[in-house]
Amino acid sequence: MRSSDESNTPSVPSVPNAFSPSFLQRFLEHDEPPTAAEADVAGPWHIEEVPGRGFGLFRAGEGSARRGRPVAVFSHRWLALIAAAVLPGTGRDPMFILLPDPDAHGYRLALEDGSVVGHLQLFDENLRDGMNNAVSLLRLPVSMAWLLEAAGPLLLERCGAILDERIGEGAGE
Repeated sequence: MRSSDESNTPSVPSVPNAFSPSFLQRFLEHDEPPTAAEADVAGPWHIEEVPGRGFGLFRAGEGSARRGRPVAVFSHRWLALIAAAVLPGTGRDPMFILLPDPDAHGYRLALEDGSVVGHLQLFDENLRDGMNNAVSLLRLPVSMAWLLEAAGPLLLERCGAILDERIGEGAGE
């Protein structure tokens, strides 16, 4: 995602593209739709080794073989996997908002439409942000798959045992 001081309007791509540079240049003169931020980070993503640097996160069609530049480069593959998991959520509006004025039960956690879905004892922006990050992973199966791959086999084995106990035969009856 571009920083807040940069325009969300992309430049004419440097990688081969099905659209001509003159068409893209003309199209850049138009305003971006409200969906542009989400589309910019939605993916699909792929990870490839960047010699001497680490592991790059590339948009589909923009890999190093096509002279593309990675969106990010990490020293370890598992870090690139985490970035690929959370990046699609960074373009979405948050699902949860924290209302600044508490009521008798505490600070209200609400959905974007204002429906109160919970109360927090403290004005905990980190909890709200963590919940929004988790929801972004739950919205896209591919994001969850990236995160599970980053977790590694030991953690998946431990999670599997916990889930089996919780959801096993007779659980919840």
